[in-house]
Amino acid sequence: MAIEEPEIKAADHGQATPAEPAEWERWTKKRVFVRALEGTYGQLKDELFNQPRVYHTKDWKWKGGPQNFGKKIINPQAVKVAQSIECHIDVYAPGGYGQKHGHMNSAVFYVLKGKGHDVHDTKRHDWDAGDALIVENGCVHQHFSDDKDDECIVLIMKAKPLFLFMHMIFQKVVSYPPKEPSPGQENYAPPPEL
Repeated sequence: MAIEEPEIKAADHGQATPAEPAEWERWTKKRVFVRALEGTYGQLKDELFNQPRVYHTKDWKWKGGPQNFGKKIINPQAVKVAQSIECHIDVYAPGGYGQKHGHMNSAVFYVLKGKGHDVHDTKRHDWDAGDALIVENGCVHQHFSDDKDDECIVLIMKAKPLFLFMHMIFQKVVSYPPKEPSPGQENYAPPPEL
């Protein structure tokens, strides 16, 4: 069973600048960053205890591309069990990379497969499968796959909803992800079993 995301109208903030049209829905649509907690304490407690505790990534559709794809698995919009954390999985096509960006919240970037590097505030950091990388608060960064023959798969965990709740909102895309596939990867698609 695929999980359907709610239909949400576009917001004024988070829109791409006219010079660089957004390709990913997360940049153009209004999202839920912190849910309202309404009802009695007993209702909220019962609802929380009845939430699933296992979320199968294959139930979500890949978004993005052609070099960087993602699935937002745990966040206040998708599930009710978590209000202060966000967890998503990203895949970089062989030789691919994502947008150069910054945000107030820190993040843990855990490499499940592949090798690559990040650039944080102009400093390069190399990583391999099994490594955990910290993206510090306010750091302008970009992720790169260095393997020309195989994809990179990463798990990203962060307290972004908590930061946004405290109005620590700064989030900026410095350069957008590529619109063209990596050379030789014109037919790349992320793993369907994830």
